Amino acid sequence: MGQGQADLAIHTLKECARNGEWLCLKNLHLVIPWLPVLEKELNTLQPQPNFRLWLTTEVHPEFTPVLLQSSLKITYEAPPGLKKNLLRTYESWTPEQINRKGNLSRAHSLFCLAWFHAVCQERRNYIPQGWTKFYEFSLSDLRAGFDIIDGLFEGSKDFQWEFVHGLFENAIYGGRVDNYFDMRVLRSYLEQLFNSRVIGSLNARGKKISFLHSISLPNSCSILDYRHIIESLPEDDKPDFFGLPANIARSSQRMISSQVISQLRILSRSVSAGCKFDREIWSAELSPVLNLWKKLNQNSNLIHRKVSLPVEQQGSPISSFITLEQFSAIRLVQSVHQSLASLSKVIRGTSLLSPEVQKLANALLNQKCPLAWQSKWEGPEDPLQYLRSLVARALAVQNWVEKSKRQKLLSDTLDLSELFHPDTFLNALRQETARVMSCSVDSLKFTASWKGRIQEGKLQVKISGLQMEGCSFDGNRLSENLHDSPSVSSVLPCYMAWIPQVLNY
Repeated sequence: MGQGQADLAIHTLKECARNGEWLCLKNLHLVIPWLPVLEKELNTLQPQPNFRLWLTTEVHPEFTPVLLQSSLKITYEAPPGLKKNLLRTYESWTPEQINRKGNLSRAHSLFCLAWFHAVCQERRNYIPQGWTKFYEFSLSDLRAGFDIIDGLFEGSKDFQWEFVHGLFENAIYGGRVDNYFDMRVLRSYLEQLFNSRVIGSLNARGKKISFLHSISLPNSCSILDYRHIIESLPEDDKPDFFGLPANIARSSQRMISSQVISQLRILSRSVSAGCKFDREIWSAELSPVLNLWKKLNQNSNLIHRKVSLPVEQQGSPISSFITLEQFSAIRLVQSVHQSLASLSKVIRGTSLLSPEVQKLANALLNQKCPLAWQSKWEGPEDPLQYLRSLVARALAVQNWVEKSKRQKLLSDTLDLSELFHPDTFLNALRQETARVMSCSVDSLKFTASWKGRIQEGKLQVKISGLQMEGCSFDGNRLSENLHDSPSVSSVLPCYMAWIPQVLNY
C-alpha cells in the first residue's frame, strides 16, 4: 500500500469478495488515515465463504483497534542474526535513497548506520554480556538515524562526526540506555563506525574502503553492491562482530538453558497451585523449600541468636563494617525464617492466611525469589539458591568477626564473595587507610597487584576467589578466550590497597 493504491485496493477487495478469492494488503502502517475507509468497506461486504483477507503491518500506535479486534492476529518475529538484520534494512531502503546525488560518503555512512543498528539489536541475544538488559532499539531509531545522515550531507561537505555521535548517543539510541557501562559500549561503536577513516577517505578511484572485520566497502553507490557484501557474510554471527569473546555462545546458551529450566519447573507444578490456597498442593510444592531451610539451620544458632543494633563508635572503620555486616546478616536470616515459619503454620492449619504469606507462596510456587527477600539483599533469583547463599554468607561473616577480634583479618587471605556488601568493605578499607596516612579519602586511588605486596599501600588485603569472564588471566597477562574456553575462569589471589594519587598540575 502507498500513494495511489487506495482505489485499486478497494476495487480488488470487492472483486475478490465476490469471487471467493484471497487478497493480501501489505504495509498498512503506511496508510493509517485510510484504514477507516477499509473498515467501512469490510462492513458492507457480503463475501463468498472462501474469501480471505490478509493484512500486514508494522507496529503503529495509531493503528485502528476495531480492525485489530475483528482479525485473527499473527506476530512475525524477525529471524536473528547480523546478516538477516542488515538484509531487512537494505530491503526497506530503495535504490534512490542510497544513490541520492551519487554521494559515495553518504552511501558509506548509510552502511555504517545499518551495521550499527544491527549490532545494537543483535547484542541483545547476549544479555548480560552484550547489554546488561533488553533495550527496545527499533525501526524508529533507524529512521531517525537515516534522517540525521541524510541531513548531514545536505549543503556543505564539511561536518563534524561529533555531531552524529552526540545525537545518536544522547537523543536516539542512547536515549534508551540507562546503564553507564552500556553507554560506554554504545559510544565505542559510534567512534569506531562514524569517523573520517571509514567514511570519506577514498582518495583514488577503483580502491575499496577498508571497513571492519576484513570487510571492504565498495567504490559505488549501487544498492546491489552493498547487498552483495551483506550476502557474503556468514549465516551464524561471529563473536568478534560484536567485540565479544569467542566463547560467548557458551554463556548465552547457559543463560537460555537456565530460563528454559525455570519455565519447565513452572509448567511441571499444578496449574491451580498459585490461584488460591490449597493445603495439599501448597504442602507438596513448598515442602522442598521448607525442608531445605530446616536442614541449612540444623547446626547453627543464627535463627535464635539475639542481636542489637550496633552503636556508632569512633574505632576502626573496618571493625565497624564487620559488626554491622554481622548484624545485617543475622537480621536477614531471622526475617527469612519468620516468613517461612508463617508459611509453614498456614500449611499446617495453625494460622490464618495473610496477604504477605500469599505473596510469599505465589513467588515460591513460581520458582521466583520473593520481593520481600530481594529488597533486603539482592541474591540469586532461584529461591533455593538464595537460601543456600544466605546461610553460607551469614556463617562466613561470623568467621570474619572472629578474625577481626584477633586482629588477624587483614593478614589473612579473604574472599569477598563471603560478604553481603563487599563494596562497603573496600570503602571501609579506604577510610581506614586515609586515617593511617592522615590524608583525605578523595586523595586515594584503588590498586591491585598480582606481583606481590603493594609497596605504597599502608593497609592492604589479599583477596582470593576472584573470577573473570571474557578472557583468561594468569597473573601476568590477559589472553583471549577460544571458542571452547570455559565461560568463567578463576583468577589468582591478588593484593588490593588504596594508595595516594599522583597529581600532575
